[in-house]
Amino acid sequence: MLIVLSPAKTLDYESEPKIASQTTPEWITESETLVGVLKKKTPKQIQALMGVSDKLAELNHQRYQDWQLPMPPEATRPAILAFKGDVYLGLQADRMTEKQLLFAQDRLRILSGLYGVLRPLDAMLPYRLEMGTALKTRRGKDLYAFWGSRITQSINDQLAVTDCGFLLNLASNEYFRSIQKKHVQAQIIAPVFKDQSNGKYRVISYFAKKARGTMASWVIRNKVKTTAKLVKFAEDGYRYDPDSSTESAPVFLRD
Repeated sequence: MLIVLSPAKTLDYESEPKIASQTTPEWITESETLVGVLKKKTPKQIQALMGVSDKLAELNHQRYQDWQLPMPPEATRPAILAFKGDVYLGLQADRMTEKQLLFAQDRLRILSGLYGVLRPLDAMLPYRLEMGTALKTRRGKDLYAFWGSRITQSINDQLAVTDCGFLLNLASNEYFRSIQKKHVQAQIIAPVFKDQSNGKYRVISYFAKKARGTMASWVIRNKVKTTAKLVKFAEDGYRYDPDSSTESAPVFLRD
């Protein structure tokens, strides 16, 4: 089972990483091309492009000015330990053993607007570039056009290497759209997490994001490889609901 996750806007480059070994992102030269486009933009243009505050525009403008290859080791961090958003609160990568992190290296992929696809231990410089950003390049009007079939190719290559029959989609719609679903060479499973609110079960964004990370962590820790075992997920009070589930969209409810 291969897992895909979204990245996070919040980053942690302050705490001491628990694992020193890092790998190089597969599409790093493509990242360099994107940075070349971004380096030419002013902070005001960055602000308009990303819809962020003046402060964040200045920060990310400087990040792109500082971005370089080869990446300075002292400025990088393994991707799985760099992201700190809601999903990563559930993932709790900082509590994983070295063996679990190495297992995740084969079984987890983080989709990225700048890097395309990141393995957990891929070295990453700090950045902000959401997949839905309408950044124009020679390849088209946005990042979906820029990445084209490259992300799908990478996912299929890893599915083949690990002999995975399932792609576990724990990414947001914005990021999973970068994968060309009809060309994925495995069954796609996209769990749905619902919490009870006012007597009804519904998807609550914050809780659903955290649950995606929690499920990813559970799959890694337990080396889950089949959908039969996946539906036994019962972390943080969630339970599988067969009545509202389908084969490709198992539903998990929490009271």
